[in-house]
Amino acid sequence: MHTVGRTARDASRQIARADSRAKDTALDAMATAIERDSARLLEANGKDVDAAKRKGLEAAMVDRLSLNQKGIAAMAEGLRQIARLPDPIGEISDMRYRPTGIQVGRMRVPLGVIGIIYESRPNVTADAAGLCLKAGNAAILRGGSEAIHSNQAIGACVHEGLRAAGLPEDALQVIETTDRAAVGELITMREHVDIIVPRGGKGLIERVSSESRIPVLKHLDGVCHVYIDSRADPDKAIRIADNAKTQRYGTCNTLETLLVHREIAPDVLPRLATIYLEKGVELRGDEDARALVPEMISASEEDWFTEYLAAVLAVRIVDSMDDAIEHITKYGSQHTDTIVTEDWTKARRFLREVDSSSVMVNASTRFADGFEYGLGAEIGISTDKLHARGPVGLEGLTSLKWIVFGDGHVRS
Repeated sequence: MHTVGRTARDASRQIARADSRAKDTALDAMATAIERDSARLLEANGKDVDAAKRKGLEAAMVDRLSLNQKGIAAMAEGLRQIARLPDPIGEISDMRYRPTGIQVGRMRVPLGVIGIIYESRPNVTADAAGLCLKAGNAAILRGGSEAIHSNQAIGACVHEGLRAAGLPEDALQVIETTDRAAVGELITMREHVDIIVPRGGKGLIERVSSESRIPVLKHLDGVCHVYIDSRADPDKAIRIADNAKTQRYGTCNTLETLLVHREIAPDVLPRLATIYLEKGVELRGDEDARALVPEMISASEEDWFTEYLAAVLAVRIVDSMDDAIEHITKYGSQHTDTIVTEDWTKARRFLREVDSSSVMVNASTRFADGFEYGLGAEIGISTDKLHARGPVGLEGLTSLKWIVFGDGHVRS
């Protein structure tokens, strides 16, 4: 691991000074290689999925592990989108003259070496490689053992792209060992690694956060809410709440708790429940919600805190938007929360007072995603307030340093 760290540090210096054309050439070549080798990627992924099923891994993890042609095309498109984004490195902003005559401003620079620890999702290999490269960083990727074949196959395409642009292959290293000790070593190598990004289950992220000696960019839970206000358009509310929960179950931006204003609940909740139950979603509600939908089972206090990542939904009736915000504040995870309303005064209050990394009006929580936000891809989603928040794209993988221009100026 220390050899990996040293080579990554050396490569990071070369990547930091690479020009935009070289980086974009590499990204386009990576995308081309991924599309060309789609059959090989699917074959490698099939080995991982079969092994995961034999081991009895949870359905949500198998879902995140699985690749298909659409997913491979999305990986390639994500890399091409990153290539089309403006290069942030070297950008100078806020230049101004001081009374002494010096000019002071800030320049955007790479973070250096980024260690990424992730479970299941093979697409992270391509997304992370693309974003780290464009932002001028080297990356050390340690995927889960369940995705070892997929990650290595995608990593080969990434290395091909780096070679095509004359950039060092060590700028992106996929750790080949599945030994958990590699993670323990990676998160303590302060001399080689500048920031750690864990992507996976709560257990992984808690372990990394507690044991790392390196700054960590993370989110623990995705307890996302949709609040249907008394002034909501019922049809719009039903469409949004349905999509937020059932478009995909195993993602961190999936709806986990539905809050419905008491005045509109008799109109929208039974209709929504019919849709959910037809799709096999288990509903867990408070007493008021169960009075409207008897098929619901009783929700426990723990349900309001739970990120199910499955076809389970908690439902609560609230008396006001204040009650909804209070619920989100107490039980939420500061990930993504949505209000459905036609009252823009309430919408603005919700945007201002809900303290989450993404807050939405009349839109599905499933949009909380780097690709959907126009970042090309994301390295992850941060619910921290420093140094980046929400979906983390290129700017989140950079820092700012102060720069000063003088002409023989000295301080008196």
